[in-house]
Amino acid sequence: MLIGAVSDSHDNLPQVEKAVQVLNDLKVGLVLHAGDYIAGFVIPKLAKLNCPLIGVFGNNDGDHELLKKRFGETTNCTIHDRFTQVTVDNYRIALLHGHETELLNAIIECGYFNAVIHGHSHGKAIEQKGKTLSINPGELCGYLTGKPTIAILDTAKNEAYLIEL
Repeated sequence: MLIGAVSDSHDNLPQVEKAVQVLNDLKVGLVLHAGDYIAGFVIPKLAKLNCPLIGVFGNNDGDHELLKKRFGETTNCTIHDRFTQVTVDNYRIALLHGHETELLNAIIECGYFNAVIHGHSHGKAIEQKGKTLSINPGELCGYLTGKPTIAILDTAKNEAYLIEL
């Protein structure tokens, strides 16, 4: 399955719309968002995905109750607290924002997950660490680097690649 990985959208609606279009064009079966949506008005844009979206909160997501409410108004988007795990065709994925560095490193190094998707740093990186593929899709917003990016994970091949929007 092709899975889209995004993080750090930070209210940049034009970039969110671009990402949704690219992910829909690629016909991904699932999108995982590693947090920092910021405001609830981003969620209806994400709900235009043609597949489910599963997300977690980031360190800059202030009003969790409002975000939960907006997620609850969609039919294809769900939000979890700081961490969730997703299994697709026996492929285990951990999803967290990544601002808790010790926790992030422990999850990557434990070897239980095939892939760990995280964000926070706004820096893009895909690395094989032991048995685990560590994927930071970079920043969807493009505010710090000037280069908005997302990642695509192919669970059948255990490979990921970045796309600059």
